[in-house]
Amino acid sequence: MIRSIKSMPVTLIILLVTFAFALEPAPVAQAEVTLDVSKLTCEQFLGYKLTTSEKIATWLSGYHNGKRGNTSLGVHGLIANAKKLRSYCTRNSQTLVMDAVGTVLGKAQ
Repeated sequence: MIRSIKSMPVTLIILLVTFAFALEPAPVAQAEVTLDVSKLTCEQFLGYKLTTSEKIATWLSGYHNGKRGNTSLGVHGLIANAKKLRSYCTRNSQTLVMDAVGTVLGKAQ
């Protein structure tokens, strides 16, 4: 015979709720990865497995524009510059990516 929830002992309800939470998957902890961009080569930039080259290019753009004192963000320019950087890095795989940014976008102050 099926009993209603009202007739279940409190301990059984607590046990069921605890069991339900135990079955919920625990969040997977991800290690923080730090990337020293000053040592990153174009080859590594293009083949990086921890993040995409687009995300690195976005960071590089912000860094480069910050050095120039430019606080404007042109989305089309960002995409175009990322393509230029990838193209340059394809032809110059051993160049440091920071040097490649200076070549492609011009030297920062």
